Amino acid sequence: MRRPRRAARGRGGLDRGREPLGDVNLLDLTPVREAEWKDADGWVVLERPSPGRGGLRGLGDRLSFAMSARRIRLDDIGSCSWKCFDGETTVGEACAVLRERFGDPIEPVEERLGRFVRYLHQDGFLSYREE
Repeated sequence: MRRPRRAARGRGGLDRGREPLGDVNLLDLTPVREAEWKDADGWVVLERPSPGRGGLRGLGDRLSFAMSARRIRLDDIGSCSWKCFDGETTVGEACAVLRERFGDPIEPVEERLGRFVRYLHQDGFLSYREE
C-alpha cells in the first residue's frame, strides 16, 4: 500500500504551520468549516480560502493558490461529509452517518474520512473546535 505523498516527504504530520495532532484521536475531534461553500443540486462546492501569509515566505503559497482551482466540487461522499462538519459533530459521528448512508462500499470509513479531514484541515478548509 502506498503512503500519501505528504507523509513520504517526511513532513512528520505537520500541517503547514498548524499544530500537529500529537496524541489526540482524530475521531474525537470536531471539525469546523472555515471556507465559503454552497450546495449545488446536492453537491457541495467549496471556495478555496486565500493564503494568509505575507512577505517572501508567503509568495509560494500565493503562487500555488493562483495556479490551483478556486472552486472545488465534492462528490456525494465528500458532500455528505462536509455537511456533517457543522462544529457539533465529531469525525467519529460523521463516520457513523457515512456508514449508514453509503454502506459497505465506503469501508474502511474511518481511514478514508481521516485522510479527507486532514487534507481539508491542511488546506485551510477546516479547523478543529477546541474542547
